[in-house]
Amino acid sequence: MPPRKPSAVGSHIPVGSGLVSALAYAREIGAGAVQIFVSNPRGWAPSAGDPALDEAFRSDCAAGAVPVYVHAPYLVNFGSPTEATLTRSVESVRHALRRGAALGARGVVIHAGSAIAQAHHDQAMAQLRTHLLPVLEEADPAGPRVLVEPMAGGGQPLAATVQQLEPWFAQLESHPMLGVCLDTCHAFAAGHDVAAPGGMKKTLDALVKAVGRGRLALVHANDSKDPLGSRRDRHESIGEGSIGKDAFAELFRHPAMRGVPIVVETPGDAGAHRRDIDLLCSLRAGG
Repeated sequence: MPPRKPSAVGSHIPVGSGLVSALAYAREIGAGAVQIFVSNPRGWAPSAGDPALDEAFRSDCAAGAVPVYVHAPYLVNFGSPTEATLTRSVESVRHALRRGAALGARGVVIHAGSAIAQAHHDQAMAQLRTHLLPVLEEADPAGPRVLVEPMAGGGQPLAATVQQLEPWFAQLESHPMLGVCLDTCHAFAAGHDVAAPGGMKKTLDALVKAVGRGRLALVHANDSKDPLGSRRDRHESIGEGSIGKDAFAELFRHPAMRGVPIVVETPGDAGAHRRDIDLLCSLRAGG
């Protein structure tokens, strides 16, 4: 077996003041991996970006061996019954892939989507093939992959549990440009008891069984404000919520995590994010 490559640990980085300030924030908190938005997370309007700033950001992260990820806007939903939302979702993910390539990103995170109404579920699943598969087919194999993030379970999600990723992937023919971003808070909210001893291992084993080895590409490490199975997506600082820090130590020990970066999306300021990163790094070292 090859030597175990440690997981880089970092954070989602605010870019409201620009990519230069984002780099400064990343250095302040000691981020070994970064995730950013490249457009308004709650809107459709794309951001053209500045080629010079994009290249500076890319070069700085590459020089520090800091993996970069882009999170697509929250409005993206390939399960929507609204044609305008489907069209805009396609455009938004294409834009994120282009900007992600310019920034040297490894992946673009999208939420698994929602059918909105149970009666629309089968059609919503079919829409994945109709609208997302062409995006995957045209994506540059040397560029970022599309990483699906299972939902917390509220509403009519197309994938909340890791087992539900299996039919989700099947609609897209398990395309090679497709990967998974696992959010620990979402998993807990959807009913995976990652807080129980062995629970994180059981969840990751089920994920590998559902989608295959090598598909897990990123983890959002977030504790949960709410109890198991709440279907509520409310993040808490690492070790201060219902999941607890032991589960994150277990996360680092799983074979599927070899070399997979981790970013926190926890509440608070730079100091809080630094504490979360430091705690995760200490748990990684203990593993």
